[in-house]
Amino acid sequence: MKYFSLFLLILFLSCNSNQERVCENFKNGKYKSVITIDEIEYVSIFTRNDSIQIEIFNNVIDSSYVRWVNDCEVVFTTINPINIQQKKPVLVKILRTYEDSYDFEYSYVGETIKQQGTAVILE
Repeated sequence: MKYFSLFLLILFLSCNSNQERVCENFKNGKYKSVITIDEIEYVSIFTRNDSIQIEIFNNVIDSSYVRWVNDCEVVFTTINPINIQQKKPVLVKILRTYEDSYDFEYSYVGETIKQQGTAVILE
């Protein structure tokens, strides 16, 4: 009986791991993004609508065009790039959604190195 109860508990927990993504809820709004790279936390605040995202990072304001590939993947292209790195579009994929936040991964389009972070709704 002890093993059967343990089996049911494991089965129940594994069933909840396939959480449904509801990405449509995060296409517009104001967010706080947190990314950790090499134990350093980077925070940015951004506002996004159907076509433009305006981001504040290190007291610098940057704007990007927004193009949704599907409900959970979006490509950002910097509007006024000032260097070669900013000319590269960034692909963001929403991995998991929650009531007021989502986990994501991002990379430059065509590159295999990916980083992950979390975005939280502010408004």
